[in-house]
Amino acid sequence: MMATKRIMPRVKTLAAAALVVCGLGAQMPTQTIDAGGVTFQAPASWKSAKPSSTMRKAQLSVEPAKGDPEPAELLVFAFPGGGGSAQDNINRWRGFFKDEDGNPPKLETKVVKGKNVDVTRVETAGRYVAPEFPGSQKLHNKPNFRLLGAIVQSGGTGYYLRMIGPEKTMAEARPGFDQMLASIKAAD
Repeated sequence: MMATKRIMPRVKTLAAAALVVCGLGAQMPTQTIDAGGVTFQAPASWKSAKPSSTMRKAQLSVEPAKGDPEPAELLVFAFPGGGGSAQDNINRWRGFFKDEDGNPPKLETKVVKGKNVDVTRVETAGRYVAPEFPGSQKLHNKPNFRLLGAIVQSGGTGYYLRMIGPEKTMAEARPGFDQMLASIKAAD
């Protein structure tokens, strides 16, 4: 009887762990976002809001992870004619950050597949020092921030998805971001 009392909690713990492991591969609930020419599936927990600028096609907020000072924000822009090359935009995003020595940080890029388009995925991190708003001389000064970005060129329009936020929040959002990129579909 005593052995059974010690074994049962372990069995329950192992069963719970097995359920968690099995669930890791499962898709999280999503919402469809239409960004005017591209659609994608974003995690349902990301809060969609009315874009605060006419340049934005979509705007979502990701709740902060425990201990992070603020949420992450995903912005989607569309520029007919492309809005510059993918590399121009990657360089601009890289300039939003500084490493510990004040230099532009390392940047990772790769091409991933959306539903019917190629997506250039971009990631970098460091001290976030972008202008507080376009044309502003006042800069953000936020250490331990990360950018997850994506660029889609379709039908003569450049679509730019840029998520920026505190490190822990971004680490938690990364799987949802990557699932979102795989779901991007350009209008026919």
